[in-house]
Amino acid sequence: MGRRRRGVMSESLKYELAKELGFYDTVQSEGWGGIKAKDAGNMVKRAIELAEEAMARGNR
Repeated sequence: MGRRRRGVMSESLKYELAKELGFYDTVQSEGWGGIKAKDAGNMVKRAIELAEEAMARGNR
């Protein structure tokens, strides 16, 4: 029995970031496999920035 690995980012966050970064249309038409590696990297970078901002707000 295989165990399914749970993603770190929720689906809703991934879609939100795709919209913010301008490649949501590609995801809609081609799926996540259709995005460029650069776009995927930018999505991860933005998610990290958001997490760091949330942590900074929590430490005040």
